[in-house]
Amino acid sequence: MKHIFKPGKDESKPVLLLLHGTGGNEQDLIPLADIIDPEAPVLSVRGNVLEHGMPRFFRRLAEGVFDEEDLVFRTRELHDFLDEAAQKYGFDRGNIVAVGYSNGANIAGSLLFHFGKVLKGAILHHPMVPRRGIDLPDLHGLNIFIGAGTNDPICPPTESEDLGALLGGAGAEVHFHWEQYGHQLTYSEVERAAEWYKATFHD
Repeated sequence: MKHIFKPGKDESKPVLLLLHGTGGNEQDLIPLADIIDPEAPVLSVRGNVLEHGMPRFFRRLAEGVFDEEDLVFRTRELHDFLDEAAQKYGFDRGNIVAVGYSNGANIAGSLLFHFGKVLKGAILHHPMVPRRGIDLPDLHGLNIFIGAGTNDPICPPTESEDLGALLGGAGAEVHFHWEQYGHQLTYSEVERAAEWYKATFHD
């Protein structure tokens, strides 16, 4: 998978796995990493699917309707890529915190739904439920931040609420932050995520 890896100033910090939204690329979320933890290593990945020329992490059949078969395939692809990247760059595979926006948040959620505690934690900006009707693995000890919009036209509040309930039901600690700027990822939302990250992984 196309990606950027930046070694951290402090190699003991979690690797920030950056996962862009539809139409983004591996450059998009680099500024978020600087806000969340400027000393952490960064692994920023580009999705392998194109929709009308726009990179995504998995196919969809329509707005809000995911291609489940492709979702499962692409989730495994990302999972395997993380195994390879940990070996290639010499970081701890168990020390990854995902930072995803929209489509990127959905593939991060899908990693947890299908593979359990393969992440140390996750910051999910405007996520939806990746897949319904499946039993989730045990997620006790996992910390998750969900940033969502009360008036998000692309990701209705109920989607993020349902995702939080499913993750919490599997044992994860879920922290919600709500904004009123639709599907937009705002600076204040990123700041709240950074505060949560510092409290969760450093204090």
